[in-house]
Amino acid sequence: MKNLHVGNLSYQTTEAELRKLFEPYGTVDRVSIPLDSVTGKSRGFAFVEMEDENAAVAAIRALNGSELRGRTLLANRASPRADTGRGSGERRFGRS
Repeated sequence: MKNLHVGNLSYQTTEAELRKLFEPYGTVDRVSIPLDSVTGKSRGFAFVEMEDENAAVAAIRALNGSELRGRTLLANRASPRADTGRGSGERRFGRS
């Protein structure tokens, strides 16, 4: 599965819109638009998980720089999450 980052989204963009935009390039397994914890509104970016590497590459090539809701999309591979060390009190305090 390939995880893509889609930035510069309009705050009104929906997960359904993104799914429809990416589906012509291949199977979309999941779309996620993170919300601000205080306002509950979109943070202006999303993650799109695609099943196939070739589909992900085709979607990036086609959609990066394209327009949606008056905004120029930035589509690329999502970076893996960095370990912040917040998951365990054991790690934070240097204990094994």
